[in-house]
Amino acid sequence: QVQLVESGGGLVQAGGSLRLSCTSSGLTFINYVMGWFRRAPGKEREFVAAIAGSGGNTAYADSVSGRFAITRDSAKKMVYLQMNSLKPDDTAVYYCAVRPGGWYGGPNDRDQEYNYWGQGTQVTVSS
Repeated sequence: QVQLVESGGGLVQAGGSLRLSCTSSGLTFINYVMGWFRRAPGKEREFVAAIAGSGGNTAYADSVSGRFAITRDSAKKMVYLQMNSLKPDDTAVYYCAVRPGGWYGGPNDRDQEYNYWGQGTQVTVSS
């Protein structure tokens, strides 16, 4: 059984930084993509970033490109999201997700393709 647990959320002032972590267990796939999504109050869930199993391919939403960085520790089966220069618009619940299979051309941002999800961690950015 695949389980994903996010941590690292919290309250931060605009311009500040946070680092989210996602701990996984039960992952037995040879290839898989790990991603971060978020859901802001009153809005639909949206893609934030994704990373391939090898860590060689990454993709970011335009809204976070240049501010956020996704990395992974394949040995520990963990993924991280370093968030810098945070803005109030980044306020959301952030979810870690896993998509079995390899990286494909494009941003790998379709949430319906991600089969496994964590419970989320709240990030609040104050102005």
